[in-house]
Amino acid sequence: MEKFLFISVGAILGANARYWLADWAAQKIGANLPYGTFIINVSGSLLLGFFLTLATERLLIDPRWRLLISVGFLGSYTTFSTFTYESFTLISKGQWLPGLINLFGSVILSLGAVGLGIILGKSL
Repeated sequence: MEKFLFISVGAILGANARYWLADWAAQKIGANLPYGTFIINVSGSLLLGFFLTLATERLLIDPRWRLLISVGFLGSYTTFSTFTYESFTLISKGQWLPGLINLFGSVILSLGAVGLGIILGKSL
């Protein structure tokens, strides 16, 4: 039961962080492209790569904290399902360029971000 509580606390924080950042991005950058989801996917990938590298190779963090941060917080913070839905919606409305930029940009930058997170985690 303790594991579920750690995951739940992280999920509450991650979902609220995702909501806040997506709302902020829409207000500050615009809503013609899902910038918030894009930022969330890339930053979440960076944070996951960094944290899991630290947690498993450098600091050997208690597994409960790994559940709270990687499964709970980052699991609800990152928005892959939202990202694919938004990309599909843009493409289906004939907005091919924004849809493809969102789709491939998120995947490529998130892949790079997770790699950078691993490098940063190993450098400490």
